[in-house]
Amino acid sequence: MILKWIFDRVVAFVGLLFLWPVLLIIAILIKSKMPGPILFMQKRVGRNGKLFNCYKFRTMVIDHNGSSISVAGESRITPLGATLRKYKLDELPELWNVLIGEMSFVGPRPDVPGYADHLQGKDRIILSLRPGITGPASLKYRNEEDLLASVDNPIKYNDEIIYPDKVRINRFYAEHYSFIKDIQMIFCTVLGKHMMYNGEMI
Repeated sequence: MILKWIFDRVVAFVGLLFLWPVLLIIAILIKSKMPGPILFMQKRVGRNGKLFNCYKFRTMVIDHNGSSISVAGESRITPLGATLRKYKLDELPELWNVLIGEMSFVGPRPDVPGYADHLQGKDRIILSLRPGITGPASLKYRNEEDLLASVDNPIKYNDEIIYPDKVRINRFYAEHYSFIKDIQMIFCTVLGKHMMYNGEMI
């Protein structure tokens, strides 16, 4: 995966170099419309189970005391935050995580501590990967917040349906890695397109 390692760092550096005006504008908007910190920092599980600080633009009110499962339309998500989430702009600070080697452009989304502890047997191969900004499971569940908003018990649905399916998809990704597929997933993420992966449309 040396090509992936080189690609991540070069593109993350170029991305930060050219997108800094966008990052600055978003930071100013957050500061003016959402009193409090600009960035949201949270401990996530990285490669080999090592915890790291994952950075995003803050999209919620400060003291919401909510769960780690986000549902579309929640009152804790601000109007500006909803817009940032819709276009995935809240995840731009993760370019820094990619640049310093804590994340990759493509891979499993970084879980909060607790979920990774449930990985058993061959599923633990997922922990050998750097978590990604996007990935096959992220593409399949790009409208996850809307899906969770449509069920009676979002946490139960996530834990019993969505999360096990993500594990299945991410395990396949780890066992059948392809740099070409990585590039395809990046383009699909940016353009909002779907693609065939492991016999299903994601």
